[in-house]
Amino acid sequence: MLQECAMPRPKILVFQHVPYEPLGTLDPLLKAAGFRIRYVNFARDPGQRPDLSKYAALIVLGGTMNVDEVDAHPYLLTETEIIREALAQDMSVLGICLGAQLLAKALGGAVERAPRREIGWYDVELTSIGVNDPVLSSFRRRQRVFQWHEDRIELPPGIGVLAQSADCPVQAFRYGEHAYGLQFHLEVDRFLIERWLTVPANQAVLEAEQGRIDPAAIREETLREIDALEAQSAVTFGRWIDRFELSPQRRVLPSR
Repeated sequence: MLQECAMPRPKILVFQHVPYEPLGTLDPLLKAAGFRIRYVNFARDPGQRPDLSKYAALIVLGGTMNVDEVDAHPYLLTETEIIREALAQDMSVLGICLGAQLLAKALGGAVERAPRREIGWYDVELTSIGVNDPVLSSFRRRQRVFQWHEDRIELPPGIGVLAQSADCPVQAFRYGEHAYGLQFHLEVDRFLIERWLTVPANQAVLEAEQGRIDPAAIREETLREIDALEAQSAVTFGRWIDRFELSPQRRVLPSR
């Protein structure tokens, strides 16, 4: 008789802050690699303390809160602490938007209000480090991406900035070999963008930006840009997945 034995850490741990900011295009890529996904929302269950040894990687998603709003959202301190633990274990970490800001805070960086909100489609430019990065080098030197944020990251010395823009000098960064932060939203598809444009929680921001940010124009540009972005996300996220050998190989062991 033969029995299958799965390799350890076959799951991905995901910190999700709001229900309308999921993994997006990352979800099918991770599942195709054979991984199970565990979502954790500390706002609903602040007493959770995941055992990092059970997971292959940690992904921290975006949210409507700001990284320093710890009085209103004390679990952000818990997340930052867990991110530090993951970094100390050289675990693969991916932070997206708020997640990138939390990663920066865990590394000793700061987050400040940007000169203006970036909502919609914007260009980011690879740095000299970014063009040689094993993951972000899949980007064109000037890459069109989707954004939805009002803060920007300030990194401590010694951390490589991979991409930047005029109003946001840290659009992507890497710490060590396995931790990446993306200020932009590479995970979106057209349905997720439409959800963000219509969800009640985002209406106050859109109303405040009337005259500068036009949802109709965002929808039009989404029709032009989304196919290229989804193709780019598959390549870029695929490279990130490959770097920590996500696919859990199963080996056959003889039963006793």
